[in-house]
Formats: sequence, C-alpha cells, structure tokens
Amino acid sequence: MNNRQLGLLIIFLGALLIIAGALIWAGAFSWFGRLPGDVHIESGDVSIFIPITSMLLISIVLSLLLSVINKLF
Repeated sequence: MNNRQLGLLIIFLGALLIIAGALIWAGAFSWFGRLPGDVHIESGDVSIFIPITSMLLISIVLSLLLSVINKLF
C-alpha cells in the first residue's frame, strides 16, 4: 500500500467516524443495547448487563466492513 492509498483510507475512516458520531449524537442509535437477546438482570443492589445481540450485530458489521476494505485494497 503506497502513501496515496493509505491517505485515502485514513480520510475514508475519518469520514465514517464523523458520520457515526453525528448519528449517535442525534439519537439514531438509541435502540442499541436494548435489542431482543440483550440480557439485563437486576437484583437488589446488583445490576448485570450482557449485550449478546448487540455484540453479534457489531461483529457482523465490522466483519463486512473489513471484508469490503480488504477487497478494495
């Protein structure tokens, strides 16, 4: 990967971070963490949260994103 390709990759990733940050700030991901399959247990003073479905969703999205980046470069 030459310097030009690396620069384009960094710009692309920066733009994605800005878009994701704006969406999170606007509340577009308020559903995240409350998906069916996310376990939340409360008992007295103890609260346990296990985001199984949310982490699976993140894993799938990151796998697809890295696959596309790998195909491009």
